[in-house]
Amino acid sequence: MSFCDSLKLEKGMYNIRGKSFTEVLESLDPSENYKETNLNGLDAYQRQLKRFNIKVSGPNCDKVEKFFTSTDSAVLFPEFIARSIKQGMEAFKLIPEITAAKTVIDGVDYRPITATTGTVVSPVTEGTAMTSVSVASANSLVNLKKHGRVFSSSYEAMRFQNLDVISVIFKKIGMDIAAEQLYDAVTALLPGTSMGVATANTLTYGDLLSLWAAINPYNPNVMIASEKTVKKILSLTEMKDARAGLGFHGTGELVTPIGAKLIVDTLKIADDKILAFDKDFALQMVQSGDVTVEYDKVIDQQLDKAAISVTTGFSTICADAVKLLDITTAAT
Repeated sequence: MSFCDSLKLEKGMYNIRGKSFTEVLESLDPSENYKETNLNGLDAYQRQLKRFNIKVSGPNCDKVEKFFTSTDSAVLFPEFIARSIKQGMEAFKLIPEITAAKTVIDGVDYRPITATTGTVVSPVTEGTAMTSVSVASANSLVNLKKHGRVFSSSYEAMRFQNLDVISVIFKKIGMDIAAEQLYDAVTALLPGTSMGVATANTLTYGDLLSLWAAINPYNPNVMIASEKTVKKILSLTEMKDARAGLGFHGTGELVTPIGAKLIVDTLKIADDKILAFDKDFALQMVQSGDVTVEYDKVIDQQLDKAAISVTTGFSTICADAVKLLDITTAAT
């Protein structure tokens, strides 16, 4: 018998500061001990699912009640919910695609750093001082916000539902949370330097080129705009070229003529504004802990009001890697 088959599972495993439930399991039952066994490739949580013969997907997927056949196996259900939430957040995709770095902290206070790298200069000659790079703590803490949902259902309503169906519901919750995080991310980026177009209230390909040049030496590989403004961009003649057309019609992915990924934002960006930035330098995501689930209620089958949440915030790293194009304003 493997050690994972005798491990005692308890509610308190969800309440160890600085560690997720899976990390607690891994500390007690390291995956490296299973390299030469048929359990190789499974993490500590997946080994517990196998221990209790709980199948969360596939043609023989179990029902919710399978988790509650014993007090030990019931402890695994909150982690099932948390993993489904995270899968939904990952399926949203946009957050990883626009952040340069993600920092996970154990607490609610985080002070980011700011960097001033200076402009590109010619090579240093003898007797000439090198360009100074200034890195300092920001004046304020990152504004962390809790995003989540209160899940309401009776155990009787859920117990006979297939786990893969229930997982879809939690994945959708995860996607909704990620959409709210996008709002916070755009809010953090919006203080970027504003610039106008050649002719007010008119967007041309030349204006996009000016935006591209203004971010130099960074690469403006992401642009975010409202649906109305995205339609204006897509209506440009240059959007009908082979590469842009093939990408949009073949995959549905919006790519501008200058190679930037185009994201539609319906919450924060005002019409006639285009937020452009280099995703590899502009934005840092800060997350406090992991996805949290009110494990007590879930384990005790009290699902009438079980909270699911994650706390995150965003901060700019290199402010000069962000520009805001205002179509209503003429360039000066």
